[in-house]
Amino acid sequence: MGICLSSEPLEKQESDENIVCVVEEDEFGYGEGEVRMLASLYSRQGKKGPNQDAAILCTGYGMEEGVFCGVFDGHGRNGHIVSRLVRDYLPSLLLRQRNALLLAEEESDDSSDGTDASSVDADDSSLSSPETFDEWKAVFIQAFRVMDKELKLQPNLDFSFSGTTAVSIIKQGKDLIIANLGDSRAIMGTISEEGRHEAMQLTTDLKPCVPKEAARIRKNNGRIFALKDEPHTQRVWLPNDNYPGLAMARAFGDFQLKDYGVISIPQVSYRRLSERDQFIVLATDGVWDVLSNERVVSIVWSAESKEDASKALVEAAVRAWRSKFPTSKVDDCSAACLFLQDRWQGLMIPRVKKASNFCAFGA
Repeated sequence: MGICLSSEPLEKQESDENIVCVVEEDEFGYGEGEVRMLASLYSRQGKKGPNQDAAILCTGYGMEEGVFCGVFDGHGRNGHIVSRLVRDYLPSLLLRQRNALLLAEEESDDSSDGTDASSVDADDSSLSSPETFDEWKAVFIQAFRVMDKELKLQPNLDFSFSGTTAVSIIKQGKDLIIANLGDSRAIMGTISEEGRHEAMQLTTDLKPCVPKEAARIRKNNGRIFALKDEPHTQRVWLPNDNYPGLAMARAFGDFQLKDYGVISIPQVSYRRLSERDQFIVLATDGVWDVLSNERVVSIVWSAESKEDASKALVEAAVRAWRSKFPTSKVDDCSAACLFLQDRWQGLMIPRVKKASNFCAFGA
């Protein structure tokens, strides 16, 4: 089921240059017994040049209640091209890799002697578990590898020193799989047992300052150091040149650094959703550089409606940039907010609202 099944770029049903929302024809909802959901996405260009952020939302992804959402932050001369290529191809590439994996498993089962002692019904859609996670983890790793190879083969495009981060989630029923590449971030807004609103970080910012990331890069002869005018930002440099100064340890593209420890292998994790989990926020580092997880959760909770949440978040980040870094150029800021519960401040969620760089969908 779903409409993100082609290996070709996805058809843009609701989009601008940076955001694509691909939604099932009937509604953005779930099957019997599942709550409906709304997601809002918003992107705003900074002051550094073209907007290099991109985002995508797909519903009916792999199954009726499946959802894919990804946010991508390009960098370098051709970063805006990389982020959009990944946005357009990665969702269908993941499904294609998953179908190949399932086919291989079926062929393996057919060639066995039929004495499988497992008592688990593989068709039981209520199953969640390490098995689900292991399957999607393998799919993500292989799809990211293929995506990076495809970028390298693009004709007339040089991604030697251009690339993109990628933070994405797949939700199937109550199973949530999170994959991260680079320094964009995903967090969860949840409610504690005491009834407090809490922020839970779902990903690690994969920067050169992370010890394991730094060890891998240095082992491969990459250099890591910060510039004098930004002592808190560690960057990756070529062995014999003070170039390019990449501020992340993993990325699509950046092929001149792939021999020196920068990789395109995502960090993949799993969460079983509960009724306490209220929403997920995916955002580029333009948001996280100036807003804490707790502040982001507070802004989303305080939004006038679910539709307005991503826009309110990005606009708060832009104001924070101007206050915190008055002499710096504001970065591109993009956010996707996915709500997991049916009600918001006592109101049923609204239907589609359209704007030039904004898309929100409700059942």
